[in-house]
Amino acid sequence: MDSLPAGVIWGIVLGYLCGSFPTAFLVGRLNGVDLRKVGSGNLGATNVFRTLGWKWGLFVYIVDFLKGFLPTYFLPLALGFSAGWPWGVAVALAAMAGHVKPIFLLWKGGGKGIATGSGVFMALAPQATLLALAVFILIVSVTRYVSAGSLAGALCLTLVLWWQNHGDPAPMVVVGALVTVFVFWTHRANVKRLIHGEEHRIGRHPRSEETI
Repeated sequence: MDSLPAGVIWGIVLGYLCGSFPTAFLVGRLNGVDLRKVGSGNLGATNVFRTLGWKWGLFVYIVDFLKGFLPTYFLPLALGFSAGWPWGVAVALAAMAGHVKPIFLLWKGGGKGIATGSGVFMALAPQATLLALAVFILIVSVTRYVSAGSLAGALCLTLVLWWQNHGDPAPMVVVGALVTVFVFWTHRANVKRLIHGEEHRIGRHPRSEETI
């Protein structure tokens, strides 16, 4: 690994601050709702979708996606270090951390990493991410479980990265695997409900545990 290039620390800090932008919280406030006290209490796109409708939910997803994509893609270029492994990945992970634990909300609340994570990997590995998003859409369309789609999409991402690297444990494969483990950890309550048949399908119950 090369020595730390100039600009990397700024890249990580700016990536984290970008990820910390509390999209769902601000949209909720704009509509007179504190989303931390409504539905699942999760500040993610799915809770917005259930509480405020699909238009606001889609808006929040797009912004949260860009919170991951923009810093991952542009900050390495702007600050003079290479994208991808290792320093671009550090910026990407900082953006995801900001989304899950946003400094602007004193590290309380945030989403579960799916929207921002998809933006991050669209910048790092677009082909694998498009396939993962296709799996997400397919699973949600068939089962109506957003959590199942999120988990399947994350697992698909790692498998595609592994296949693209011919089965070698390349750095991006390891990063994808770690992020998949993280997604399963943030969705551990959802996994339990899926196993016991207690998870709520989207569009049928207003208080299901949100996942994005």
